Amino acid sequence: MSDNSHDISTLNDLIATTIDSADGYTEAAKDSEGGRFVTLFTSRAAERREVATRLQQEVTRLGGNPEDDGTVLAGAHRMFLNLKSMMTGQDDKAIVNEVEAGEDHIKAKFEDALGDTKLSPAVRSVIEGCYSSVKAGHDEMRDIKHSMQH
Repeated sequence: MSDNSHDISTLNDLIATTIDSADGYTEAAKDSEGGRFVTLFTSRAAERREVATRLQQEVTRLGGNPEDDGTVLAGAHRMFLNLKSMMTGQDDKAIVNEVEAGEDHIKAKFEDALGDTKLSPAVRSVIEGCYSSVKAGHDEMRDIKHSMQH
């Protein structure tokens, strides 16, 4: 039997980042002024949770223990965002900027994984399927951010 540890480690790293992303969208929905982006953020959070679940199922299929929590760094980042929003008030433009920065991060993590030549074809295929959702979310937030800059 082949050693799946690299595949499992890569998937668990993506799971933590994807959970961070879902949590970030949930926080952004709470902070959005007037509810302008609440539906979008809530829907994107649910979509990211589905991506995390799909990645977790692949880890289980490979015989690993799937990550079920985000990263410590993201938790600290969310605490900072919460503190910042209490100090400055919730401005949709600032929230969109933070969400878009998070989107750049998750997109880069998935692209790094897709560039990893050590991944098995089956795991690469799962990551590619999840990446299309991540990229669509990234592109949507990028477009919203740019539309708010005019």
